[in-house]
Amino acid sequence: MIVTLTVNPALDRTIALDAALRPGEVQAARSAREEAGGKGVNVSRVVAAAGVDTLAVLPLATDDPYRVPLAASGISTVPVPVARQVRTNLAITDPDGVTTKINLPGSPLSGADSAAVVHAVVEASADADWLVLAGSLPDSAAASFYVDVISAVRDRRGASAPRIAVDASGPALHEVVAHGAVDLIKPNDEELAELLGTPVDGTSPEGIMDSVRAIVPARVAAALITLGGAGAVLVTAQGAWFAVAPRIRVVSTVGAGDSSLAGYLLADRAGADAAARLTSAIRYGAAAASLPGTQVPTPADLGHHDISVRSI
Repeated sequence: MIVTLTVNPALDRTIALDAALRPGEVQAARSAREEAGGKGVNVSRVVAAAGVDTLAVLPLATDDPYRVPLAASGISTVPVPVARQVRTNLAITDPDGVTTKINLPGSPLSGADSAAVVHAVVEASADADWLVLAGSLPDSAAASFYVDVISAVRDRRGASAPRIAVDASGPALHEVVAHGAVDLIKPNDEELAELLGTPVDGTSPEGIMDSVRAIVPARVAAALITLGGAGAVLVTAQGAWFAVAPRIRVVSTVGAGDSSLAGYLLADRAGADAAARLTSAIRYGAAAASLPGTQVPTPADLGHHDISVRSI
């Protein structure tokens, strides 16, 4: 079982254009999609599509329109009743796969609602192998919210607590690295640079490894750093590896990082070694980027690309 928490879910609307975006002009759209989004929900959708049990925890009002696409996704959920409505994210893609994103802020969560979310995650984690804490926090939440969730789960579950992966950025990621002692983080190169407070060269796997050694394994057990079309780097206590991304026709990059994380967790759950986990992350991320909107990849979408993995 892989449990996910999306504390700031979003209704993802994706508009596909026939030509490059021309700011200030009127353009006709080729198509539009509307899907239940949010990083944790996306991870659960990929995991479920692979036939693995997953449970998505999220705050959700009983009358929220988001419930319609969420139900259509077919994933098992634990909706925590709240008063606020889910925010909307807009993505505009062109034929070359260039994506422009406009993310609206989420409405505040009350203190009582936040406490209810934490309680729901603790209960849902009873039989979990992994707990994924993913995405931004509502403006009302403290930067330490994920750390509070981690502490609550570990206090309740003790030795049977699931391993914990975090896909966040900014102050939330800072707090997790400083105080969470988690099993995996998944920043991209820009988020890693912000976390470390130093420039990160996304074209230098060796440089990324050297930078990440400041926190792995002293503060986090492993880091999966996604580099878009350049590939990804995995750093653990046992070593570091770099995988080159396959050449694909990019349709939309929305959700590609979430799919990479899901691919990594699926391979880990199957007992794969570090190189195979990284390969699975690359395959799932590339497959997601080949699909429109936030459509998630299934095992049938992964293709048969040769993925080159080397130790660094």
